[in-house]
Amino acid sequence: MKRSRPLVVVIGLAVAGIVMLSWTQTWFTVHLDTSAAVTSTVVADGSKAVPQFTALAIASLALFLAMTIAGKVVRIVLAAIEILLGLGIVVSGITALRDPVGAAKGAIGDVAGVSDLAAVRRIVTSVDVSAWPAVGIAGGVLAVLLGVVVLVVQRSWPGPSRKYAANPAGAAPKAAPVQRDAIVDWDDLSAGVDPTDAAAVDGPDAAAVDAPDATVVDAPDAAVVEPTGADDTIGSGVRRSTDGATDHEEHREHH
Repeated sequence: MKRSRPLVVVIGLAVAGIVMLSWTQTWFTVHLDTSAAVTSTVVADGSKAVPQFTALAIASLALFLAMTIAGKVVRIVLAAIEILLGLGIVVSGITALRDPVGAAKGAIGDVAGVSDLAAVRRIVTSVDVSAWPAVGIAGGVLAVLLGVVVLVVQRSWPGPSRKYAANPAGAAPKAAPVQRDAIVDWDDLSAGVDPTDAAAVDGPDAAAVDAPDATVVDAPDAAVVEPTGADDTIGSGVRRSTDGATDHEEHREHH
């Protein structure tokens, strides 16, 4: 069911193509009274007999193309419209088939020079009906059935692609960093801005370069060397204790 959408779309395009093909073919061959018309036969194709076929077929074609990217709710609406389009094709084809002279009135009038339907009927002796009206009607029936199928199977179809997601609300796009060079620095100086001041040049909201957080290295506690006897430590050397030293020696050591 999940993979039925491509198949349904292809069938829908094929059905629309069948309706368009029948519209281009000969539907009726009308035989006229030679005493009232300059020609004995008039050929009426689908464009003369059912001019609405082309609009219905193009609408069905566009509908199935839109169904390839539509969401669930839109697919339901499109399926309902497809059913209506199919019914329109069927009704138009049956109406033309029931009254070939009325459907071919335009083509007959172009040849006989009459536009009134009653006058057209008087000069028509017989009408030959081809198989293309039945083909067009069959295309309309298929369109109706296909719309019903879409209503049933579209529930398992995946949703539309979201490849390009919108930016979150309120999120402003990041400004590209300004490439510094001598010309830019000269322009800043001309504007009275110190180019060496990053805050003044880039503004308060400029993105700072994130440096890795400095890792505080916990140095081991300095080993305290307890004085032993007359010696103390000064840096890495050993200092003699001044206890008991004479004033002269203490003064000299201080120097």
